[in-house]
Amino acid sequence: MPERTAMEWARPIISMRWKSYWALSRSIRMLTLVALFVFASSVLLLTRKQKTFGHSDGCDFPAIFNFGDSNSDTGGKSAAFHRIPYPNGEAFFHRPSGRYCDGKRSSLISLVTEKLELPYLSAYLDSIGTNFRHGANFATGGSTIQPVDAIIFNQGFSPISLDIQLLQFEQFRERTNELHREGVNSNIKSGIPRPEDFSKALYTLDIGQNDLTGAIKLMGEKQVLASIPGLIDQFTQVVPRLYQLGARTFWIHNTGPFGCLPQQVLDYPTKPENVDQNGCIKSQNEVAQEFNRQLKERVSLLRGAIPRCSPDIC
Repeated sequence: MPERTAMEWARPIISMRWKSYWALSRSIRMLTLVALFVFASSVLLLTRKQKTFGHSDGCDFPAIFNFGDSNSDTGGKSAAFHRIPYPNGEAFFHRPSGRYCDGKRSSLISLVTEKLELPYLSAYLDSIGTNFRHGANFATGGSTIQPVDAIIFNQGFSPISLDIQLLQFEQFRERTNELHREGVNSNIKSGIPRPEDFSKALYTLDIGQNDLTGAIKLMGEKQVLASIPGLIDQFTQVVPRLYQLGARTFWIHNTGPFGCLPQQVLDYPTKPENVDQNGCIKSQNEVAQEFNRQLKERVSLLRGAIPRCSPDIC
């Protein structure tokens, strides 16, 4: 498998661009990489005929429904388990905000909502100060694609795996439609989506990193590589189900080069020949690349399998 530098990972398919800074000394880079690291490689699966993304391009999504882990969590884990402490949130919110980052711009889903001129997404699990008029965020930090068993849970991962997030969305959608049918007052309606918004919304999925890093703790990279097809199967089963529930436009996000994460570098000392020019673990990044390759292939198959699917990418 050809080697890639960390910068080669940060090439999005969509029109937006993000930049990372890698010209730091290795010792400093290990401490600051989380703040500088950008998970920007994305795959879009569009199932509506018109081009979409960004008001400037004629895009008009009324809502976003997000599924994922800490890369896009806007308060789910904080509401369910414990408040995310400082220094998270200090750069923009000036307080812990339920996000695993120092500000809004470290969270990709916040960049997407800004681009679409929508409010920041409220976490589905948060019961205080939330508004779901323009969507909901079902992501929670530590979530995985595969259902959580005792081994995964004991590693510190969230029990709210992707299948649970899907069930939460189903309940959210059903209850929202019930409230509209019951003719609730305008105050309640102002805080929930309209029934027609579910088929016009953008559905974003960003998950899988925890499955891979967690598996590396328990087995070698070769065994993790062998497990990827099963993960992809579980991941992509969600898309047809969301389609059955009315979803028509999907953004499926790749995993990032987690071999560059300080935690991975510190927890898994490796031989010099397995370290790239940026201080990242090459063999772990190869696992991420293989996951992304198989995910992209499966998305291409879904394009042909789902009715009315359009290959257009904006």
